[in-house]
Amino acid sequence: MSTNIDFTRRTGLAFFLCIVLFFATILASCSKHEEPKGPPPAVEVVAITIQPRTIPAMFPFVAQIQSSHQVDVMARVSGFLEKISYSEGKQVNKGQILFQIDKKPYQAAVDVVKAEMEIRESQLWTARASYNRIKPLADQNAASKSDLDTAIGAVKSAEAGLQQAQANLDKANLDLGYTTITSPVSGVSGQSKIREGGYIAAGSQSATLTYVAKLDPAWVDFSISQNEQADALQKVDSGRLVPPKGNRYTVELELADGHRYPQIGVVNFAEPSFSKETGTFLVRAQIPNPKGDLRPGMFVKAYLTGAKRPNALAVPQKSVQQTANGHVIYIVNTKGQVDVRLVTVGDWVGPDWIINEGLKAGEQVIVDGIMRLAPGMPVKVVSPEQWKAAQAAKPAAGK
Repeated sequence: MSTNIDFTRRTGLAFFLCIVLFFATILASCSKHEEPKGPPPAVEVVAITIQPRTIPAMFPFVAQIQSSHQVDVMARVSGFLEKISYSEGKQVNKGQILFQIDKKPYQAAVDVVKAEMEIRESQLWTARASYNRIKPLADQNAASKSDLDTAIGAVKSAEAGLQQAQANLDKANLDLGYTTITSPVSGVSGQSKIREGGYIAAGSQSATLTYVAKLDPAWVDFSISQNEQADALQKVDSGRLVPPKGNRYTVELELADGHRYPQIGVVNFAEPSFSKETGTFLVRAQIPNPKGDLRPGMFVKAYLTGAKRPNALAVPQKSVQQTANGHVIYIVNTKGQVDVRLVTVGDWVGPDWIINEGLKAGEQVIVDGIMRLAPGMPVKVVSPEQWKAAQAAKPAAGK
């Protein structure tokens, strides 16, 4: 009986020692895996030191091209349109014949007035001859005073009749000349609103035949809102914006295909009052258009230039990230670690983005390697060449 008890005790003790040994092994293994790690390696990034600089200001607007001199071609006399003498939509020169109205009725009117002129001239000749006979007789009291007065009145009446006939002839010649309609300016022509054989009534809607638009120079019209003007004035007052000398603003154009127009325009007019309907005021620039590339009615993007932003802080656009909380940039702090900074952005200037708030001069902004960063991560600033070489070597190292 005692032998069985001793055997049971020995077996239980052995089992207990095995359990203790097993847990000791596990604890030893865990202690090996929980050894403290060293600091993570620094991530290589490219950063630039931000310094204040003077940056040209550029304000974009949607603009429309207008002719600098567009004239409606109108008929001054009535009649049937006999001929359209120009190629519609093509360039025409000043003085070029555009339309011909049937001139036969007006030529007949001129002939009638010419005949009237001859009658008036003969009446004047007769009146003067009578006066010349009576005047010496009246001086010798051989003719009555009444006869002399009658002769003088006949001369004056004949002279007035001749003057009236001359005026009628001038009017008839003008009307005859108006049957030939010429271009008042050089420019591109519009479509004719009436065809040959149609009747034109002077002073009515049918009297407007077409238009001619001068292309060189062209006008660029765009509108500035009340808020935009107020913002610009506030920046000028605070010194953040310096207007050009003499307020001589210039305009650069971007065409619909994205290309920049090679000529530079100059602002030559600004509406003094705001539109009641839109709350904007019109600004107009004049721009050279020697090849006629800009046509009236075209929409373009106009960049108002000439002003400058002194002491501005700008970063490359690629260094600015958009988040749910706003725009952020990544800064290398004095400890060589990453700081995520919330900033207020301004306008784009070429490849750069102006930072209005959240950035100080002398700070280092990370421009490459941003995607691998997190706040507090150590970084190593390298040159752009070194960073590109390291990126190019990664696929080779992976092979």
